[in-house]
Amino acid sequence: MKTLKFLMVIGVICVGLLAFKSLDQEPWKVPAKYEKMTNPEDASKENINIGKSMYSKHCKSCHGKEGLGDGPKADEVEGELGDFSSEEFQAQTDGAIFYKSYIGRDDMPSFEKKMSEEDMWLTVHYMRTMAE
Repeated sequence: MKTLKFLMVIGVICVGLLAFKSLDQEPWKVPAKYEKMTNPEDASKENINIGKSMYSKHCKSCHGKEGLGDGPKADEVEGELGDFSSEEFQAQTDGAIFYKSYIGRDDMPSFEKKMSEEDMWLTVHYMRTMAE
């Protein structure tokens, strides 16, 4: 009986460790071409408002109103949604944010067919305001 209990405990520990391992995400590998890109759109008030509209339509359901990763669909996503107000997020280049947001991977969908590149660049401008 002790052996059975011991094996059950070991099994539970192994399942727990596997569950934590599945939460690990590979770091994004942003191609150098995108890392070096600068936002071609002006960060005017009008453009930021358009970016906010695009964010509300395409991003808010997962990433939340303020980019904290707490949107109503956030629980359906396996990966880390991030915090757009964090120093780590804001330290990325505009090109890196554009690539991750527009091209996507895993649970982060591609928006290449859902919005124009221009609209995504405007969304990047809006995401920059979340640090303020």
